[in-house]
Amino acid sequence: MADTVLTTTCAIAGGGPAGLMLGLLLARAGVDVTVVEKHGDFLRDFRGDTIHPSTLEVIHELGLEEAFLKLPHTRAPKLSAEMGGRTITMADFSRLPVRNRFIAFMPQWDFLDFLSKEAGRYPNFRLMMATKVVDVLEEGARIAGLSLDTADGPMRLRSTLVVAADGRHSVVREKAGLEVESFGTPSEVVWMKLSKQPGDPAETMGHAGPRQGFVLIDRGDYWQCGFIVRRGTFAEIRTGDLEAFRDMVRAVSPLPASRMAEIATWEDVSLLQVRIDRLKQWWRPGLLAIGDAAHAMSPIGGVGVNLAIQDAVAAGNLLARPLKEGRLTDADLAAVEKRRLFPTKATQKLQLMMRSSRRKDQGQEERRKGPPAFIRGIARFPLLAHLAGRFIGLGFRMEHVRNC
Repeated sequence: MADTVLTTTCAIAGGGPAGLMLGLLLARAGVDVTVVEKHGDFLRDFRGDTIHPSTLEVIHELGLEEAFLKLPHTRAPKLSAEMGGRTITMADFSRLPVRNRFIAFMPQWDFLDFLSKEAGRYPNFRLMMATKVVDVLEEGARIAGLSLDTADGPMRLRSTLVVAADGRHSVVREKAGLEVESFGTPSEVVWMKLSKQPGDPAETMGHAGPRQGFVLIDRGDYWQCGFIVRRGTFAEIRTGDLEAFRDMVRAVSPLPASRMAEIATWEDVSLLQVRIDRLKQWWRPGLLAIGDAAHAMSPIGGVGVNLAIQDAVAAGNLLARPLKEGRLTDADLAAVEKRRLFPTKATQKLQLMMRSSRRKDQGQEERRKGPPAFIRGIARFPLLAHLAGRFIGLGFRMEHVRNC
């Protein structure tokens, strides 16, 4: 039996922040768009859930701010870290030239559900859940759609444009043969949930430990905690005793030592392998990559989701009219990469600087144990926290929604 064949103007692989925001923007502009998501729902823990001022500004420009901010969330007008026994402000958002000068911490499933419902108000938007991308369709040198695996069997989705927004392990970019370049040394973050109780820290913060960091994200009734370790460390740790791991976390966590008993089994933690990479070219005829599919970021600053949103806004601004009028060219795709390449490179360079602890007057072991030079600089010159707030909150090139 022949595969079912559907057609659309723009097929977006990945129902994450980048894919759904681009789907909303294109549908709003009158483009027929189909978003394909491999999972059956958005309910997954430990995904990026920091909604930065730049993203809140986009939501305001779409006229959705009031409804969005009614969703459960916590607000951080600054980000802090503990170093040398004192708390320092790492990023201050109070002087940003935007309406909402804070980071909103919101479960990503709520954010994605909000975007999908708003996009679903347009008759030219389609969201296909529980649909796996198997391959790309090619016509000569051009990508012409996606080969899909659905609950109803194999399907082909033909399109004028395919957008790879399916994350750092993108199937689309692999099948399309896009080359990836990696930077820096990969690391790991061990995520876990710990209860929130009276007497806990009053704000979301990062805690700098002797050889790794500990991050607290306020999720209302519990803490989402990230324990940062060097690459390959967790596999070795997991071969040992769970209590030994609890002791490691106790050594760097600002929470009471007794709280670590809530890590009852290894199933209570989740490992994220962190790397910084970027495609050598984000497009080929008929295909564009955005978000993590184009550039994987470190969790430092929580900027990944927001860079993905900025990519989506730029792509929507530059591609909506050519797609709607049936005149999309390679130059249009190249223009999106050109627009977003500088902020991507600059952000990744900053993240690599923030991870570095080099200083000429220190020995090798002291450098390895100490906090990064970037953090030491902010501790020494507090005004730098406002500059860091601008980089983290707005990025190096903030995108604004056009009325296409």
